[in-house]
Amino acid sequence: MKPLRPCRHPGCSALTREGYCDRHKPKPAARKASAEWHAWYSLSVWTDDLRPAQLLREPWCRECAKRGVRTRATVVDHVEPHRGDWARFIDRANLQSLCKHHHDQKTAREQTEERRNSRRN
Repeated sequence: MKPLRPCRHPGCSALTREGYCDRHKPKPAARKASAEWHAWYSLSVWTDDLRPAQLLREPWCRECAKRGVRTRATVVDHVEPHRGDWARFIDRANLQSLCKHHHDQKTAREQTEERRNSRRN
């Protein structure tokens, strides 16, 4: 038997053997769906076509450019998250070039908003 330890969720002191208490345990269905979408980023349509074409078309971070700063873009981002919608995933008009910093900020905002919305429902 594993010893009891505090839940891994920040600020939660509930004791558990599983890593997360029942209240904070990640939902398996959401994780599985996300993992399926994540595999799309290794398809040749992304690696050989969409991503390099976007970085050639827009080599500078769009968010940095709004602030008058020129930073080389390293990440191709979906303006509107595709959430498993293939047509939105491959839509060139839905792509933007960002630096890693701005991509990470945008992703964190989207995940926070998604969590808030899932709690309301």
